[in-house]
Amino acid sequence: MFDLHVHTAPDVWERSGDDTQTLRWYADAGFSGCVLKGHYDGTAGRAQAASDGLGLKVYGGQALNHHVGGINPAAVAAALMMGARVIWMPTADAHTQHAAGLPRLCCARTSLDAATYAIPPVDDSVEDRVLQVLDLIAEADAVLATGHLSTEEVAWLIPAARGAGVRRLLLTHPSYTVPAMSAHEAAAFTEQGAFAEITAFQLLHQRGMDAAQLAALVRTIGYERTVLSSDAGQPDTPPPPEALLMLIDALSAEGLDRGALSDCASDIPETLVTP
Repeated sequence: MFDLHVHTAPDVWERSGDDTQTLRWYADAGFSGCVLKGHYDGTAGRAQAASDGLGLKVYGGQALNHHVGGINPAAVAAALMMGARVIWMPTADAHTQHAAGLPRLCCARTSLDAATYAIPPVDDSVEDRVLQVLDLIAEADAVLATGHLSTEEVAWLIPAARGAGVRRLLLTHPSYTVPAMSAHEAAAFTEQGAFAEITAFQLLHQRGMDAAQLAALVRTIGYERTVLSSDAGQPDTPPPPEALLMLIDALSAEGLDRGALSDCASDIPETLVTP
């Protein structure tokens, strides 16, 4: 198994395990590796340091939130030069996150301004910066993840990324509260070469979500374009390896092929991110 999306301490929010502890959980569970994600921290260096001697493939990335000023090509360039493999468009500070009332850094530190970020067609002023970011991702052959951008922004981003030469495209949990895509909307993007992520966090914590809806998404987009990840690390969530296996169990119980689901949580995500 390979977990494309896990949260670890240190973080601005409490996590169930730090980098070292979480990687030990993966090693003990027989996983091949993972991607460390921080909404407010670049994780490439942390991934390299924490994985030393464990025999795991561990990668990091950079999310384009308030701490780097949103769509910031300099932050992307630095992260990629340090080995980042995933660049997430705005997540916790996307305008959709604010509209949905979901947690943001400025909620914990009220002295900070409550800046939010968007891309075309919501905010056309950043088009040049987005295109520069896409060029950098294409040059590094890294993964572009859509973060918490709205469906209309993703509809602009995917063709722009393909035009820039980005080969590795990931829809970040499209059926989550943000961006709340329908299965058919997500399928339209996977038909353009993106992979769609489904997470254990959705099953465990997303209001109104259940295994039947997640299974329906898999059926619509197809196993070959589905990535299963944990998005775990919260204190009220099982350890990430357990959370991901729980997701596979739940989807299998809905009649999906367990072997194909295992590929969606192993070979497919590992191939997507590995240089």
